[in-house]
Amino acid sequence: MKIEVSTGNGDVIIESEVIAQYAGLAAIECFGIVGMATVSMKDGLVKLLRGDSVSKGVNVVVSEDNEISIDFHIIVSYGVSISTVAENLMSTVRYKVEEFTGMQVANINVFVEGVRVID
Repeated sequence: MKIEVSTGNGDVIIESEVIAQYAGLAAIECFGIVGMATVSMKDGLVKLLRGDSVSKGVNVVVSEDNEISIDFHIIVSYGVSISTVAENLMSTVRYKVEEFTGMQVANINVFVEGVRVID
């Protein structure tokens, strides 16, 4: 899906995959997040995503009003407050994505898929 933003100098077209990659990288920087996750529909197992595949744990939808909705599937660190980590993730990603795209983030949904102990 492509997102079009009109400026005084012309149009800017952003692929939703670019926003997903940017949001995923911003999310991984947040304290308490081990990484993004993907759930296998076949067997229901959760897989930790690292590196270039972080965008697979992020779903970006843009409405007709050019408002962005983002879903995160994350794995959190053992011993942290999940609600605090989720609130930090939402505020950090909202700020960074709005600054990056110049568009409004309507909502951010966080799905905690697992907990891991960090060595």
